[in-house]
Amino acid sequence: MTAVPSGVRGSSSLDAWLHEHGEGLVAIRRQLHANPELSGQEHATTETVAARLELAGLAPRRLAVGTGLICEVDGVGTPRLDGAADDGGVTARDPAPQGPVLALRADLDALAMDDEKVVHYRSQTPGVAHACGHDVHTAVVLGTALYLAHHREELAGRVRFLFQPAEERVPGGALDVIADGGITGVDAVMGLHCEPKMDVGTVGLTAGPVSSAADMARISLTGPGGHTARPEMTVDLIRVAARVVAQLPARVGELLGAPELVKVVFGAVHAGDAANVIPGHCELRASVRTPSLETWERLPEVVDRAVRDVVGDSGAEHRLDYTHGVPPVVNDGAVIDLIERAAVRALGRAAVVPATQSWGGDDFAWYTRQVPGAYVRLGVHDPAAGPPLDLHAGHFDVDERAIELGVRLLVAAVEEYFAST
Repeated sequence: MTAVPSGVRGSSSLDAWLHEHGEGLVAIRRQLHANPELSGQEHATTETVAARLELAGLAPRRLAVGTGLICEVDGVGTPRLDGAADDGGVTARDPAPQGPVLALRADLDALAMDDEKVVHYRSQTPGVAHACGHDVHTAVVLGTALYLAHHREELAGRVRFLFQPAEERVPGGALDVIADGGITGVDAVMGLHCEPKMDVGTVGLTAGPVSSAADMARISLTGPGGHTARPEMTVDLIRVAARVVAQLPARVGELLGAPELVKVVFGAVHAGDAANVIPGHCELRASVRTPSLETWERLPEVVDRAVRDVVGDSGAEHRLDYTHGVPPVVNDGAVIDLIERAAVRALGRAAVVPATQSWGGDDFAWYTRQVPGAYVRLGVHDPAAGPPLDLHAGHFDVDERAIELGVRLLVAAVEEYFAST
């Protein structure tokens, strides 16, 4: 593995472990990258992670939905509620410890898009790609679990690892984890996300909202259809659809009275098959985003009113199916403070930079609505590689030094958490 950025420092045991296993974590990331799976289909990914955990003597439990895992690691001598001391075994159904429980989360799924990179680990599955960095998140959290499993004498409590499916599917696989007891008894939760706008070696932190709510609107338009030679004799559905695409975003902002707090962006429009036939059906799908929790709660009603206003007297019939997605992720100030202390200790003061609130959504928000948590931005841009590519881009890739740095950060955060509770 190439040298990590200056300022990094860790324990001798972590240094030695990463020296021995760092390249293996990169290999796991590349295996996942080459074999991506869509939301709810992460069977091979789940098995890959489970196999590594089991080799470390851990007992991961698969979620009821069929993909995703929950796995716990206890420190040596962690007291239990039944009075028994930990004898070294780790099972999914061990009695709960008396002390606090910290959860670390990774997401397993990939995106429905092509991988356009020319690298040997590019996706081998057409139309599916890890263009959001979930393979990196999984490698980092898995590496943290493996290190702690082999150094439990350094662990002063219980860490629950959540390998979550279906982050990219609205309203998100976090709800499946929660329904399966994934954060029952958890006192705090942490996660990280690749940030290609930040150089490798940096960590973005902020208290309060760090992401935005992300909903989905599906608009169905219908009309009698007809010949393109006589559009005046029917409902020109394509023209109506164009009006919706062009005018709906502004109308939603007007009705809210705060256009700066909402983004309505269409990602799909489907209608017709022939150039000389006005279709009788058109479907439009859009994402609707806001950084404001109050605005998020109003959006279904506001978007419905806006669609009615824009379609107006065009003659087209319309139907709106509005799906509330995820609320904003809200970082707990105390958890952010302890992660900052950990980051400074593990990566150096210069590594910590402010994180701005993103318009992107993440179902990590469901965890932070129930327990204090923090979502961290992990810099993955190689400054020698030219301008950064955005997430969800076909050529997206990372500086793989971020994997080792992510493990260092999470191990330090675990230590800091139990030292402060």
